[in-house]
Amino acid sequence: MIYAGVDVGGMSIKCCLATEQGEILVKDSFKTKDGITSAEMGESIARFLKELASRIGVAEKEIRAVGIGTPGTVDGKKGVIVYSNNIKLEHAPIVQDVRKHLDCPVFVENDANAAALGEALFGAAKGLSNVLLVTLGTGVGTGIVANGEMITGVGGAGAEGGHIMLKMGGERCTCGNRGCFEAYASASALLRQTARMVARRPDSLLASLWKEKGESGIVPFDAAKAGDKAGLKVIKDYVSYVAQGLASLANIFRPDVVLIGGGISNQGDYFIKKVSRKMNALLYGAGVNPKVKVLAAALKNDAGLYGALALAIKGERL
Repeated sequence: MIYAGVDVGGMSIKCCLATEQGEILVKDSFKTKDGITSAEMGESIARFLKELASRIGVAEKEIRAVGIGTPGTVDGKKGVIVYSNNIKLEHAPIVQDVRKHLDCPVFVENDANAAALGEALFGAAKGLSNVLLVTLGTGVGTGIVANGEMITGVGGAGAEGGHIMLKMGGERCTCGNRGCFEAYASASALLRQTARMVARRPDSLLASLWKEKGESGIVPFDAAKAGDKAGLKVIKDYVSYVAQGLASLANIFRPDVVLIGGGISNQGDYFIKKVSRKMNALLYGAGVNPKVKVLAAALKNDAGLYGALALAIKGERL
């Protein structure tokens, strides 16, 4: 059986065809047109999937279902992108618009929610029913799978774990509020924290690397690994912020595993183990209740595609 996955982004739309076991047979992408409408996107996705099917000799009728992961608020039950600031779409009936050109079931969800489902079906949480995925990037994206089902909330506006409050009246978040998890634990926040330390400690190795390598999230990790006190302080504080937010979420959902995605997860055990120790120390019933595993997400750059595939496969089975 063949399934299609579509990962919608502000710059490009990635598409793939794959087996039910998650073996990607073909994948490619096309540029996201500026000001694209839902009707244009639906037609473009359908046409591109047909082209991919033709490349590998698959008939259109062999595509059992299409899954679409997209940023923003998504009402999966209605098949509508309610709001996406990245693609400038509001109340976009994307499922209906794809179905005009493809005769198969189509499903859509927020990309972070779908990615969590993808990790549960194909990735680091394969076979597990309770999964918390947190992606540390420009913001903090979260996807939650509880008892095998995505938590999306009313109108698809839920599972926004990046906007739980860490500090009342704290740093301004891009959402407009203050003190959000995202304002302290995103990769963008790490850059701000590093810049502040560089200003305070211009004589440090951290400051030297910041100037030499550019303003990158890798710099504080490199400085910390080299034993630089300024770098160690930045990473210690950042780990604490990440662990505090994860502990709050884990206390509510008590997942089988917490997965960390985004570029920072590439720091591997150096980062993941620190976060795991701190988070588990903060959990309710620490020392009595079982610990919660913390792992790096496995699907990396294809997380969006696998998430979309998981939507298609799970949706078609229902």
